[in-house]
Amino acid sequence: MLKILWNLFFTFAKVGLFTFGGGYAMFPIMKKELIENKGWISEEELLNYYAIGQCTPGIIAVNTATFVGNKLKGFWGALISTIGIIFPSIVIITIIAKFIKNYSDLWYVQSAFSGIRVVVVLLILNTIISMWEKSIKDWFGYILFFVAFGLAYYNLVSSVLIVIICGFVGVLRMVGKEGNK
Repeated sequence: MLKILWNLFFTFAKVGLFTFGGGYAMFPIMKKELIENKGWISEEELLNYYAIGQCTPGIIAVNTATFVGNKLKGFWGALISTIGIIFPSIVIITIIAKFIKNYSDLWYVQSAFSGIRVVVVLLILNTIISMWEKSIKDWFGYILFFVAFGLAYYNLVSSVLIVIICGFVGVLRMVGKEGNK
């Protein structure tokens, strides 16, 4: 058991160390590490963990790490995976916080941040495209997406309520499909 816990810690620490831009930017690296390299979960499970992680309090990447760890080794797997994914950030942010106030106004630091933000947008776009291809499969998915997008974009309904409604609609659709068989 200790071996898999160390493996969970180091895998998630690597994801946390080499990914910038938050949970959605981490998706491609998590996909590569957790699905392709380790075979711990399926792509559908990863998409589900991201969806649930978006709807629950906390950071998507941390929630996802917790779900994966829990699937593999229960409570201890969840705890170790969570510590693994946040550990690099804690160390890096502590170091940056020590020096940032002295250097944040320098033109080359501002230019570096400007370039980093562009790459983060690219990483998030990559995640959106990947999730789109796996999640929206038919006309029903497109309709549900655009209705949910409109509600969220125009702040007509709370995002939590949108998720609950879409989940309920998805269940109703499956019940309807089963009833037609």
